[in-house]
Amino acid sequence: MTSISDLAPTGVLRASINLGNAVLTNGSSDAPAGITIDIAHELGERLGVPVELVLWDAARKSVDAVRDGAADVCFLAVDPIRAEELAFTAPYVLIEGAYAVRETSPLRSAGDVDRDGIRIGVKLGSAYDLHLTRSLDAAELVRGSDGVEVFAEQGLEVAAGIAQPIEAYVAANPGLRVLEGAFMQIPQAVAVSRRHDAVTISWVRSVIDELIATGWVAKALARHGHDPALAAPAGAH
Repeated sequence: MTSISDLAPTGVLRASINLGNAVLTNGSSDAPAGITIDIAHELGERLGVPVELVLWDAARKSVDAVRDGAADVCFLAVDPIRAEELAFTAPYVLIEGAYAVRETSPLRSAGDVDRDGIRIGVKLGSAYDLHLTRSLDAAELVRGSDGVEVFAEQGLEVAAGIAQPIEAYVAANPGLRVLEGAFMQIPQAVAVSRRHDAVTISWVRSVIDELIATGWVAKALARHGHDPALAAPAGAH
């Protein structure tokens, strides 16, 4: 068992929540709900402390909060850059990154995008921004507060984002379509600072392993209106 003084030094488990991921939260700052909030309360209950939600509109701000000591735990896409400062659990949800284009675009699949003259709108500091920064050779990334917003405002060729919000955006905006195939799989995990002792990190990881293995994660996804098949299998990395 981890110590309260190590994981929750204020006596409250401060959970850094990114409201910008529609699979993980409902995006509401007034009444936030979603699987990340449920996991935060589960961790707090097992630790025996109350939970305080620290809300952000972008993943990079959630990372900063844990790094700077303003929060104790966060919920993020696993990324090697982030892993330099954060210790991740096994992924509990697996989602995909998708591209949207205009109906008139010659692009047909995700594999067609990385070419000269293609500009891709991405959310600054998002997992797919970090991934595409490493993986693209020819296409150009254009960063903004949201990938679809910068795509629309600047007349870009492609918008990148999490599959479910991209699909919803396309459905709400005639003249657009989603490219075939995913450009990445995005494993979502719980993370804490690497400054914590090994016992604390191991405890957090063991709790998440249990929630995955028992079906708790799949049930939580269904409870919030998401496909339970998004739950990562036990032992996923």
